[in-house]
Parts: sequence; C-alpha cells; structure tokens
Amino acid sequence: MRYKVPEVEAEIGLVVECAESGFCGAIVGFEHGAVTLEDRFGKLRNFPLEPAAFLLDGQVTTLVRPMRDTARRLISKSGSVLAPKQRARVAKASRIWVEGVHDAELLEKIWGHDLRAEAVVVEPMHGADNLAAIVRAFEPGPGRRLGILLDHLVSGSKEARLASTVDNEHVLIAGHPYVDVWAAVKPAGVGLRHWPEVPKGRPWKAGVCAALGVADVDGFWPGLLSRVDSYHDLETPLVNAVERLIDHVTAA
Repeated sequence: MRYKVPEVEAEIGLVVECAESGFCGAIVGFEHGAVTLEDRFGKLRNFPLEPAAFLLDGQVTTLVRPMRDTARRLISKSGSVLAPKQRARVAKASRIWVEGVHDAELLEKIWGHDLRAEAVVVEPMHGADNLAAIVRAFEPGPGRRLGILLDHLVSGSKEARLASTVDNEHVLIAGHPYVDVWAAVKPAGVGLRHWPEVPKGRPWKAGVCAALGVADVDGFWPGLLSRVDSYHDLETPLVNAVERLIDHVTAA
C-alpha cells in the first residue's frame, strides 16, 4: 500500500521544522499562501504550504490552513508579528532618515507597526547633498543612533560618494540599487513586467510617466503606493536595507 503523507492543520503555536532548510519554529501566522514560523531567537521566516514540506515530531507532514483562520491578523505588512495595541510612547532619540516624502510614506505603510512599537521616527531629508553636515549636526551617539536609507547606492554613484563622507560607528547607511524608490516597488503591481527604460540624464519619474502615457507625475505615486500591500510587493534589496536600519536604530 502506498504511504500517504499525513495532513495537519497549521494551528497557531504548533512547532514544526522545514524539511528542506531545517528551520524550526512555532507557527505564528500566514502571508500570501505561506506559513510564518518564529524560531526560539525570534527570527521569522515564511515557507510555502507545499506537500510534504515540514517535519512534525520527526515525521514528514503536509501543513494545511486551519478551518478557523485568524492568523492573518497576527502578521504585519512587514512580516513581523503584530504586537498588542499600545499606548503612544515618547519617540526615541534615534532616527531613520530617508531621502524624500515618498520613501517615508512607503516605510510607514509597510513598517509603520514595527516602528511605532519601537518608538522610532522616520524623517525625510529632502535630498542627501549635505549628508555629512546634517549627520554631524544630529550628533549621533550610543543612545542616539542614526539609520540612513539611500536610493541608487551602487559603486560609482553620487549616493555612494556621499555615503563615503560619513564615518561614525553609530550611523548605518543602507540602500538599494534603484534610481528611485518607485522602482523598488515590483512593477507587477501596476500590470508591468518591468519598469520602462529611461534615458540617462532625464528625471526617472518623469521618464517613466511619459513612457506609460501618464500626464500627472505627482498623481502617479498615490496609485502606485495603493498597490503595495506587504513587503512581498517590494524588491528584496529595499526590504533588506530597511530591516538592517531598523535593527541598527533599535539595538540595545
């Protein structure tokens, strides 16, 4: 008789192990067809609900979503576990700086819960041309950490040159390779395979809107932001950069 892999409902709190990676943790929720596990160190990872993908008490198991599914409410848009609602807290001295308003709005939408739980404020710099000077004016220190998110942080770029002017152990500069934060949003959200190519020297946002036949450049962003529901809608380099910055400014 052919062996049938048992199916088990993925109840919150059930401890399982990913058969492929060996990651072991308790089930804390679901996100886009995947189960979210949290290990004993508090690390979260998502794994697809595929047949025979998990070990339960050493036995190969197929996890299925429970009939009574309330787990989705336990996971934030950034993939973290939602903390209980808290009273407003006084903001910490540490800050995360981003280049512009759009960057700040995107971080608020996806990481707002995490940042409020840590009492960390995100502030737009409105450009990074005077980066070294404004960092000095901030006076970073052990209890006053600074995380800075830069667009187009690649070798030889203006942003890379600006980042090289800052040397302070309490400051972390992280970034992504995209010319603008718009490009860090996966284009599939607006029905595109890829973002249009923009000739060098032309403002990227204006070039994209012209290629798409959009007349109102300022009006394009709210629609694009509305298509972002979780970190899955963002390119991995941006997600990784933001997570590093949050870890830096919240470090004990």
